Amino acid sequence: MKCVLNVGGGGKHIPIPAHYDGWDQVILDIDDAGDPDLVIDARELTTLPAGIYDAVYCSHNLEHYWRHDVPRVLAGFAHVLAPHGFAEIAVPDLMAVFGAMQKRSLDLDDVLYVSPSGPITVNDVIYGYGVQIERSGNDFYAHKNAFTTKSLAKALATAGLPVAYTRCRDFEIRAFAFKRAPVRERVEALALGELLAAPGED
Repeated sequence: MKCVLNVGGGGKHIPIPAHYDGWDQVILDIDDAGDPDLVIDARELTTLPAGIYDAVYCSHNLEHYWRHDVPRVLAGFAHVLAPHGFAEIAVPDLMAVFGAMQKRSLDLDDVLYVSPSGPITVNDVIYGYGVQIERSGNDFYAHKNAFTTKSLAKALATAGLPVAYTRCRDFEIRAFAFKRAPVRERVEALALGELLAAPGED
């Protein structure tokens, strides 16, 4: 059976995309409060055996690491992925935020959109959801990094995941990254044909 490593998943009650239906899911978290399957900092993934997961799912966790830590985290993703595996990563889209600010004449404290958690300001998207940080008292929820499609693709390529497909929507970049070009069945299963090949280094 295929297995996905859910980085920073928090708990199995939090849904992940339908293309993982029927897969085993291993929850990795830095905090054992949510009873994850694996308690480890994602910067230490290279200490695990190589090639043991078919996919790594990382939704809105990578931006919580400082810029200098991101290569280490992504290299860990590449390390634990099987040769045919892929990493699915979602991060805030900084260019979309700036575009909306300019188009709508928004300032940092203005509401960008309303989520199930409540109003999300421009500041929240760039620096982390302030209400969550305040309530938890945990600075890990603060965003320490920001991404564009190009910067994310470059970081993935440097880490050993040079084949990336991206979608930008709702102030989010979602990337599917591979060690090598995916087979046709994987392209179809993940609907990668609808996504754009991400620009790498110039």
